[in-house]
Amino acid sequence: MSTQTLNTQISLDLQGQRLDAALANLFPQFSRNRIQDWIKEGLVKLDGQVVKKPRQTVLGGEQVELEAQIDEAVEVVAQEVPLDIVYEDEAILVINKPAGLVVHPGAGNPDGTLMNGLLHYDESLREVPRAGIVHRLDKETSGLMVVAKTVEAQTHLIDQLQRHDVERVYDAVVVGNIIAGGTVDKPIGRHPHDRKKMAVVVSGGKPAVSHYRVMERFREHTYVRVQLETGRTHQIRVHMASIGHPLVGDPVYGQRLRIPKMMDEEFVEFLQNFRRQALHAGRLSLVHPTTGKQMTWRAPIPDDMYALLKVLREDTDNYLEASSGYDEFDDDYGVEVEWVTDYD
Repeated sequence: MSTQTLNTQISLDLQGQRLDAALANLFPQFSRNRIQDWIKEGLVKLDGQVVKKPRQTVLGGEQVELEAQIDEAVEVVAQEVPLDIVYEDEAILVINKPAGLVVHPGAGNPDGTLMNGLLHYDESLREVPRAGIVHRLDKETSGLMVVAKTVEAQTHLIDQLQRHDVERVYDAVVVGNIIAGGTVDKPIGRHPHDRKKMAVVVSGGKPAVSHYRVMERFREHTYVRVQLETGRTHQIRVHMASIGHPLVGDPVYGQRLRIPKMMDEEFVEFLQNFRRQALHAGRLSLVHPTTGKQMTWRAPIPDDMYALLKVLREDTDNYLEASSGYDEFDDDYGVEVEWVTDYD
């Protein structure tokens, strides 16, 4: 076990929260139970004063000093897991995570995770909480993640995430026709009846904002690009479902499969067998924690989502061709707006 001193400021949007809850929000690499223990052990200072009550209410603006007792990565076994590293220097790694790879070991996934792979790739990451992981992607979501190689870099990146200064843009294919872009500004919390799910909640949720724009429309589906202002668990999946446009293939928040009428059987079969949420973290932009330089990375849409878009395009083209005898095209069946497979 090693001790690392972490410093940050409690943001004003955490005003009124319990100290342990606020610190769990500011330091997501640590569990809330671990933070409670550290508070009780006198390892947390607010504005230079030791506090030992996890229930203490924060006002917002306080300076926090946390003496973190780091041992999270020690018990995780290093395993060879293929990593698609798109960038690396002395402070950070940027990884393009494939769908199907779990980020952290946990119940049902004790090994074979991204964390196991990171420790095999770089043994020094044992000295960093959670092997340097600062944010997560769901198991079946693909795309870009940043990993810190030092505690200092991790703290800097977490601060950026808390200030909403890290730009994260996702590609998604949703059910239904979306005519124009928009914003979903709805708080997210635990589902009142199913604790494994998240939901838009009236009270007790955390602020969550997602901006989306239409990239391409099909007969019964829409390709959108979503930019996160916040980073709540399952945020895009919950937000899009809340406006009646769940992600294609989402096993948790999805609806009954929607098949356009007169779709070719092979296309129907493809949709029926697309078994993961059609979501890809395609763009990541942040300030480098040591150089201060703004950096941006892009990851092309993975093969399975590219194939999904191709099927939906061909289905739309086939329907237009079959309907060419009509004087006007019924926009209810969708129309191509822009063919995009990479970022501008």
